[in-house]
Amino acid sequence: MSLAKFLRHKSVEQLQAEVGQRKDFRRVLGLWQLTAIGIGGIIGVGIFVLAGQQAALNAGPAVALSFIIAGFGSACAALCYAEFAGLIPVTGSAYTYGYAVLGEGAAWIIGWDLLLEYALVVAVVAIGWSGYVQVLLASAGVHLPEWAQKSMSADTMKYYWQQGLGSLGVHFANPVAGPTDAHRFNIIAAGVSLLVAILLSVKTEWGARLNTLIVGIKVLGVALVIGVGAFFINTANWHPFIPERIFDDKGVGHFGWHGVLTGASVVFFAVFGYDTLTTAAEEARNPQRDLPRAVLLSLAVAMVLYIAVSLVLTGIVPYSTLSGEASVSDAFNAIGLPWISNVIAIAAVIGVISVLFAFMLGAARIWFALSRDGLLPAWFARVHPRYGTPARPTMILGIFTAVVAGLLPIGEVAELVNIGTLSAFILICASVLVLRVRKPGLERKFRTPAVWFIAPLGILFSLALIWGLPWITFERFAIWMAIGLIVYFAYGVRHSKLNRGG
Repeated sequence: MSLAKFLRHKSVEQLQAEVGQRKDFRRVLGLWQLTAIGIGGIIGVGIFVLAGQQAALNAGPAVALSFIIAGFGSACAALCYAEFAGLIPVTGSAYTYGYAVLGEGAAWIIGWDLLLEYALVVAVVAIGWSGYVQVLLASAGVHLPEWAQKSMSADTMKYYWQQGLGSLGVHFANPVAGPTDAHRFNIIAAGVSLLVAILLSVKTEWGARLNTLIVGIKVLGVALVIGVGAFFINTANWHPFIPERIFDDKGVGHFGWHGVLTGASVVFFAVFGYDTLTTAAEEARNPQRDLPRAVLLSLAVAMVLYIAVSLVLTGIVPYSTLSGEASVSDAFNAIGLPWISNVIAIAAVIGVISVLFAFMLGAARIWFALSRDGLLPAWFARVHPRYGTPARPTMILGIFTAVVAGLLPIGEVAELVNIGTLSAFILICASVLVLRVRKPGLERKFRTPAVWFIAPLGILFSLALIWGLPWITFERFAIWMAIGLIVYFAYGVRHSKLNRGG
């Protein structure tokens, strides 16, 4: 294969010309529905769990500063996404933008990468959502059979894996003696993954309307935390705002300015998700106007809520008490308002569905875009004749995420979630700079301000966070990328529409 094929690309002008000709999807999404998809993708466990946990572990009351720092880094990428969203309002998000600027090979890599990332986000969130639901069910006296409560543990899965291979004559030096628990399949996590896929397959506007309602409930729940909690703030809990740095018995440091930065690296993963709305470009009524606005508006709303909740939580109780997995509910229980805790739990259960919606939608549209360009079989790029949705990739993703969420422990799934999104951020920030040099005269509906400062800063933020990921993440990421390159060279490079002059 020649290098020219790997670097071939669609021109921005070609993509812009195709915008008005595309009839694959119905344009049904307005500004507020797009913004709701972005907010739905951003606000999730970050506000209900991470804010309190990072206050207790690393930053103290200065966790609000951690969110500001993380939000600034995320905003660098958001501004670059906004420029591309107005310039190339075509489904596929970072994949399509990369195709126009860096070429087919780089676009394939990032598309293949995000396909897995978004699907795994759905699985991880579904597993976490299942835990919230079962707590509420237990409070009402409803208990699932033990086998259906959770996925099997890593050791139990290893036991069955060894048993299966043992029947084929494979022997292990240190076999697992037997199952370590009675859990087998997380039926609620699997069920919600399938339900969201079905909803997205039927009609995008139905799903978008329900998602907007769900996001509204979630935002009202967060507003309740802020509004009620503000009356119980004891400013003494904010002193010292940045606790003195200490080291635990394992030599691990906490607090101080270093702790604030550590907290920022953790909560960074709670301040993206707006990129999912750009995958719905061809379903937007006025994409060149509304997509950039929705990207920036969704991040701005989320950041205001994150910072306000952080200040309220650390103001109503000592930050050291916020280490639990339901830190917001724990804080209101501590000040004698258990009814608020129940409302928050319900808002969290309802609200987290919007995260599933956003990332399932994003994954399905990226798959569709890859197939429409010929890099995957065209069978996946046929929209449903009645509903006008990419039903085939959506339902396959629904089944895949249901199996993963049902069978695998959350830790095993979560390890792969972050590296792909950060890689996409690097690509987007770099591509904006390349295109500013290559085609400075293009009409841009939105221009990234101070682009030669903002874009490199976004790249540096993303590289720093990738550097801090565990080594096993890189190993599994490399395996997925190797599979992707095999698929590309065996199929995509020959069937690409650009190879056929399309």
